[in-house]
Amino acid sequence: MSDDRLMDIETKLAFQEHTIDELNGVVIAQQKEIDQLKKAVEYLLDKMELLVDTHMERAPADDKPPHY
Repeated sequence: MSDDRLMDIETKLAFQEHTIDELNGVVIAQQKEIDQLKKAVEYLLDKMELLVDTHMERAPADDKPPHY
């Protein structure tokens, strides 16, 4: 194998390793964002459930009509 060809292969390998490291960083950042979004959705679902439960506990018959 010629030195030029070996140097070309080593250069391509270095670029590939760099690209893989960059992509790994992006994947890690995306996973952190996904985890944060999941927590936010769970929090909002819990709040909605609490609001629905609170609203369902009140019987509409107990409310005064708006004209009173």
